[in-house]
Amino acid sequence: MYIVLIVFVVHWYLSLFCQTFFLHRYSAHKMFIMSKPWERFFYLLTYLSQGSSYLSPRAYAILHRMHHAFSDTEKDPHSPHHTKNVFTMMWETKNIYNAVLSRKRAIESQFERNYPEWRFIEKLGDSWLSRSGWALLYTAFYILAYIYLDMHWAFFFLLPVHFLMGPIHGAIVNWSGHKYGYQNFDNDDKSKNSLIFDFLMMGELFQNNHHKKPNSINFGSRWYEVDPTYPVIKMLNKLKIIEIRKKN
Repeated sequence: MYIVLIVFVVHWYLSLFCQTFFLHRYSAHKMFIMSKPWERFFYLLTYLSQGSSYLSPRAYAILHRMHHAFSDTEKDPHSPHHTKNVFTMMWETKNIYNAVLSRKRAIESQFERNYPEWRFIEKLGDSWLSRSGWALLYTAFYILAYIYLDMHWAFFFLLPVHFLMGPIHGAIVNWSGHKYGYQNFDNDDKSKNSLIFDFLMMGELFQNNHHKKPNSINFGSRWYEVDPTYPVIKMLNKLKIIEIRKKN
């Protein structure tokens, strides 16, 4: 049973790290730079960690830039204030994401630029063969754990989280981070800091701080606001794996 919990936690946080570090802070905001080999490494790590729920760095970057530009307005691609519930928000976001991914939606020039792109991984990650293969792998692990590791049957309810890990992370951040919590800054939107939940999201729920200072690598603003991804970025900078563009 403990092995199943460990696998779930590792999948959750590794996928979440790739989303906040590579998709959000690098692809969308370019808070730091890295060499092409390291970019390809983190690109591949994002695919491996997100698996069946792989999100394109290009499409993610474009949607996130639109979110900052139109935060909590009707043009925001994922605002909780223009949808009935979290599921309709996820569905509408999916439709916009797919339109951007397939280049069927016209994108303003300020959003369609300066993002990493690896067409092989893009096609592989978005293919139904890949998504189905990862889903079967997760399912096979749980079946084997149930047969040989004395796993309780209730753990099978974790499978949908594995299947949709990337979108679930995004939904938590976009819904909770713009509905619940407190504000340090008046950003002319409804972004909030959901401090009590942020250990689950590696800094991503300091949305009010992030909307005030979108290029700051530290999403925490007050002394008690700890962004777990920030020291990792500082360490990678010291190791010369990345180079921070803006000092904070």
